[in-house]
This record gives sequence, C-alpha cells and structure tokens, in this order.
Amino acid sequence: MDVKRAKDIYASKDSIAVHLDGQPVWIEHVDGDNGMATVQVGSRPDNTVTVGVDRLEEQGR
Repeated sequence: MDVKRAKDIYASKDSIAVHLDGQPVWIEHVDGDNGMATVQVGSRPDNTVTVGVDRLEEQGR
C-alpha cells in the first residue's frame, strides 16, 4: 500500500479491510513524511504497532 491510500482509508467513513502479515488491523495514524502507519492489531486497543505503509495490504482490492 502507498501513503496516499493509507491516508484515504484512515479518513474514510467506510470500513475497509486492511491486513498486516495476514492479521486484520485498524489504521490509527499515518505519518506521510516517513511512510509509516500506526495500526491496532486485531480487536485489542492496547496492541498497536508502527510499520511501513508498504507492509499493509488492503483486502478485496
């Protein structure tokens, strides 16, 4: 995924499926300058990681 798409998904009112290493994630923040995103892994709000947006995969696209 690229930074623009990650920002679009983050700003969208729709629920768009995104995975990181096969696990569902929610995008919580996108750092466009550094190409990074902070995501919540699964349904646990305390399980967040910051990764390169290129590691994120949009499902069904």
